[in-house]
Amino acid sequence: MSYVSLPVLGQSHAAPFNWQTWYEDVGGRTISIPEADAWMRAIVEDQVPRFDGRVAPMQQHFATPREAADWVKASAKSDIVGICRVEAADVYAGRSVDAQYAIVLGSRMRYEHFVEVPSEQAAVECLRVYHQLGEEVIALANAIRAIGHACTVEHPLGDSSVMHIPLALKAGFGELGRHGSIIHPTFGPLFRIGSVLTNLEMAIDDPVDAGIGAFCDRCKACRQFCPPDAIPDSRFDDGIVDHTGRPRYVVDTGKCFPYFARQNYCSACLAVCAWARKSWAVGLDGQPLPFPSVPFGTTPPPLSQRVEHHSYPQIRRSEASPHHRSKQK
Repeated sequence: MSYVSLPVLGQSHAAPFNWQTWYEDVGGRTISIPEADAWMRAIVEDQVPRFDGRVAPMQQHFATPREAADWVKASAKSDIVGICRVEAADVYAGRSVDAQYAIVLGSRMRYEHFVEVPSEQAAVECLRVYHQLGEEVIALANAIRAIGHACTVEHPLGDSSVMHIPLALKAGFGELGRHGSIIHPTFGPLFRIGSVLTNLEMAIDDPVDAGIGAFCDRCKACRQFCPPDAIPDSRFDDGIVDHTGRPRYVVDTGKCFPYFARQNYCSACLAVCAWARKSWAVGLDGQPLPFPSVPFGTTPPPLSQRVEHHSYPQIRRSEASPHHRSKQK
């Protein structure tokens, strides 16, 4: 099945994401974690100014696109690396991208920080990995420029012009899970994504079908343990499908986002994911760690109207997960 022949994710050309206005739209961010804020400042103040760089005048040429791809992957220092073509559907509305290729990098988050979610330690780990990923995409961009090829850095917490999830799916990172994030066949869902865009001709990777979508159809761990009850029972058949041909699972962002903005950036859905019997949920020593605890606190009222920057449609709000149904009794 051809990925590009389908009306795939990203086809709607969403507006570029702006964190500050997004927080204002959902009622403000009430999270204050000094260590997480320090990582954020380091990204904005130190990394963003280093996104651009000088391109060497002498251009190195490769014998084949495969040789170029092998060089790029050897130069990347991330846990996951994949290459795909950039298509119009991957670019945010109002933005333009001249590059033909995206090198997608994924950096894993350490599961031991997610054994309780939401939590301050999980929030800090998220921002730490965003910073680490920033260093990785900057280093790869500098390496490509050093051999005479122009490129641009697309950091997920910078002012990105592209949608990272569609690119990562095409680059073979895994499949889209019930919770709306990518699940990698080996590493599970606990990773972050950034990209480097370039016209250096490279061999591209293929999307994967590892049975993750079929697993998500049977498993409802994230559905059951989502604190704001934002994850659905069934797929949303609106004509848009993933690269395996399945309709999407669509998270009710009107429930998810206000909770996320108040409860340490949540991440419960990622931590409780049961893919591959949680073989990816190990500590630094490789030993399995326990299923996370999810403290259910006060859930903010859901948003259901269009605000200035985002739309929050009501998606199957009459449904309730098993956990929430038991709480109502």
